[in-house]
Amino acid sequence: MAVFTEITDAQAQALASRLNLGQVQSLRGIKAGIENTNYFLTTDAGEFVLTVFERLSFEQLPFYLQLMKHLAARGLAVPDPQADAAGQILFELQGKPAAVVNKLAGRHQLAPDMFHCEQVGAALARMHLAGQDFALHQPNLRGLAWWTETVPVLLPHLTQTQNELISGELLYQQQLAASASYAELPRGPIHADLFRDNVMFDLDHGLPGRERLTGFFDFYFAGVDAWLFDVAVCLNDWCINLDDGRLDETRAQAFVSAYERVRPLSGTERRLLPAMLRAAALRFWVSRLWDFHLPREASLLKPHDPSHFERVLRERIQRPWHAMAQA
Repeated sequence: MAVFTEITDAQAQALASRLNLGQVQSLRGIKAGIENTNYFLTTDAGEFVLTVFERLSFEQLPFYLQLMKHLAARGLAVPDPQADAAGQILFELQGKPAAVVNKLAGRHQLAPDMFHCEQVGAALARMHLAGQDFALHQPNLRGLAWWTETVPVLLPHLTQTQNELISGELLYQQQLAASASYAELPRGPIHADLFRDNVMFDLDHGLPGRERLTGFFDFYFAGVDAWLFDVAVCLNDWCINLDDGRLDETRAQAFVSAYERVRPLSGTERRLLPAMLRAAALRFWVSRLWDFHLPREASLLKPHDPSHFERVLRERIQRPWHAMAQA
């Protein structure tokens, strides 16, 4: 992602040698994103991603890395953290936590159709089920507690209209989280950030002209939360018109139907989906406002436009969406 920490070739080689990956052939900073420092690392053993974590601590990171290990061991297409001879997967570079994972094949699909959405929906449901027996527990660190802490800090930077919207929505979500219905929602590890640029697709040689999903990556916002929140995050990115934030009915229904063929939604999940779509929009509006108004320095940093998720939130309030029940 954005380069906050400059890694030298010698440092990369020392880590590659420890991981028995051979000689480093190239090391290239990745421009996209704003949370961590990421490099494409090519060695004699193949292509990898080297991440230096800028916000997450040594204490927090085992949850994310071990979750990826857990999912990879169960056949999920996710990056597999590389281990040294002692089985260690978390390392230190320039005093910061670091890890190396294998690079997934393919490319992003930034203009998805219903077939891409179906694949993401089904794979997300498989991920949820595969994570049920994951032993570690860590809450969603960008959930309600973080919104409650962060929104007051943002208010001085917003217009009166924005203040009213964000404060009113925060209150709505606080009341929702305190309800008995919310407590009924099935929970487990969630990705929490499964946007179009965190999924890879490659050409499907069995179906010319079509693409197949090759994996999810960037699990560093993952945490234990309602599975429905993960569904809502995906719907708000994979299944919308980017210019106005409106849900595309065809893609949205295809996503939910594919998810339900693997894990059917409960009645409570169906009732709360419109509210959770609002929650997912609020979460990313808050984080984009935070990154826009209170940015950190980085050599390659371009914050996302906060107004996009303001539009999405207004859309979800004005036009609640209920998935059609599947036979």
